[in-house]
Amino acid sequence: MDFERGKPKHDWRFCFVFFFFPHKLFTLLREKQESVAPRKTLDTKVSFEKDANTENMKNYDDSIAFLGECGFYQKAVFFLLCASTIPNGFGVFALVFLMAVPSHHCQILNDNLTEDWHKTAIPIMVVNGKQELSRCSRYRLDVLRNLSAQGYAPGRDINLTGLEQEGCVDGWNYSRDIYQSTIVSEFDLVCSEHWKQTFTSTVFFLGVLVGSFFSGQLSDRFGRKPILFGTTAIQTVFTLALVFCDSWAVFSILFFISALGQISNFVAALVLGAEIFTGNVRVLYSSLGTCLGFTVGYMMLPLFAYFLRDWKSLLLALSVPGLAYLPLWWLIPESPQWLLSQERVEEAEAIVRKAAKWNKVQAPSVIFQYYRIDRTETRKEKYNIFDLLRKSDILVRTLILCLVMFTMNTGYYGLAISTSQFHVDPYISCFISAAVEIPAYISSWLALRYLPRRLSVTGILLLGAVPLYFIQLLPQNSSNISLALKMLGKYAFTTGSSMILVYMAELYPTKLRNTATGVSNTVARVGSSLTPFLLKLGLYNEHIPHITFGTLAVISAFAALFLPETFGQPLPETIEQIPKRERMNCPCTSREEYPVTTGDHDSPL
Repeated sequence: MDFERGKPKHDWRFCFVFFFFPHKLFTLLREKQESVAPRKTLDTKVSFEKDANTENMKNYDDSIAFLGECGFYQKAVFFLLCASTIPNGFGVFALVFLMAVPSHHCQILNDNLTEDWHKTAIPIMVVNGKQELSRCSRYRLDVLRNLSAQGYAPGRDINLTGLEQEGCVDGWNYSRDIYQSTIVSEFDLVCSEHWKQTFTSTVFFLGVLVGSFFSGQLSDRFGRKPILFGTTAIQTVFTLALVFCDSWAVFSILFFISALGQISNFVAALVLGAEIFTGNVRVLYSSLGTCLGFTVGYMMLPLFAYFLRDWKSLLLALSVPGLAYLPLWWLIPESPQWLLSQERVEEAEAIVRKAAKWNKVQAPSVIFQYYRIDRTETRKEKYNIFDLLRKSDILVRTLILCLVMFTMNTGYYGLAISTSQFHVDPYISCFISAAVEIPAYISSWLALRYLPRRLSVTGILLLGAVPLYFIQLLPQNSSNISLALKMLGKYAFTTGSSMILVYMAELYPTKLRNTATGVSNTVARVGSSLTPFLLKLGLYNEHIPHITFGTLAVISAFAALFLPETFGQPLPETIEQIPKRERMNCPCTSREEYPVTTGDHDSPL
């Protein structure tokens, strides 16, 4: 994303950067920009000039400086935009409860069976060292009826292990100890249909990916505000429509459509706020405001699920907050910067004058009097994905970053959507999983300000891997210790996912930055889509997912050591300026900045 003298530019690749954990990107890129000398731009400029002969230029922030940074207007919009991200928190992770698998066994029709034969109709199996009723088979009922009619007793007269078995031809009985109903119990997604559990979760993540792809382009064309409310409407309406589904196929289709708006409105709110606010308020909003709103929604989810244990009631409750945002259309403004980029100066001035009225300050008679768009610059040089393949050093770092991003997303979502398996009480587990993100975001912010990038990413990956290996050494009854280790792993992956986007932006020149982040984030989204399948490996051995996530983290940590250090260096503008990998010395004592050439540059913000 480039902010060139008040004009925001986006392309389809940038939407991937903000797909998840986008909150640190504005902060660090802004700090980097301010540490470098003012730069010129290669293509379209938005400038503010007194007349044709003057050389003084004012950017957007300077033009609205009379409003102040933190007046009543900014506070109100700040709160409303942060609140708009709350539904995303419980919308994304509702999978934890919607796709939960209650204990189940074959249904036994109580006809012509004695009580003893009815109780023993389900075979006993040993799973993970424990005896439990078979979930997918039963003894053939016609055989049991004959034995019952002849007066034989199970176990005493008949050896049960020799009896023929059959599938659950009459359906299943589901336990209601924890859940009244879930998607799994509603559509019988068990036994031979268990693959549909994984597929349903994957459909959701693919919907999020597609939605983020198109929403970025649409917001550039039609504005931030229409896309924010349009995607919120999609999320709300189709989440509500899920309640009336009577088949798994229809549910999956509507689930995909509802996912189109899940993160798209989060991205729109983030960009809208970053373009409305200035100075420290912009930094605070981009770095903490949006992510805390998301986390609040995540923490509210187990509370909703605890009191609404039926999947339809839960979805109905999760869709209601979206309706509450309809009145916000008249309170949340369009981005003045976007309006200026579309040459709609009068509308931009009207919004700023309204802000001045709210802040009780006097606006100048003409705010953007000398606004003009200069499109006479030289031809813009275009870059694409193949430019990442031409130079070996850029190719290597791209492959490493793709691996690291894949690992971060796989580990994060793997631990997040499996929280129902962490503890005897899935509601407590989900709340702890949400709460751990708050210190993770704070840690990420501190690490990005004070610690070297390469060692921070390597260390956080190892921190995520170690507890996942230790879990395998615990005895079966150590659920609390196991939960603590998994939360430590989730803390690490949450922190790392936030850090890696900034590190990635610092590793590429301006013309390749969006392409590189788009490629890496696409690979990361593939990882989140594959996560449900990796979790299903736990059916064969409960430790396989942990070993997989941990091993990926160790491999990625080792690979990250081959990335160059960028801490304390300005953002590279050309391929010649990209940081080179130095010898393995202590980055804390080496902050040599790479020189910035005097040619024209695009500002990263």
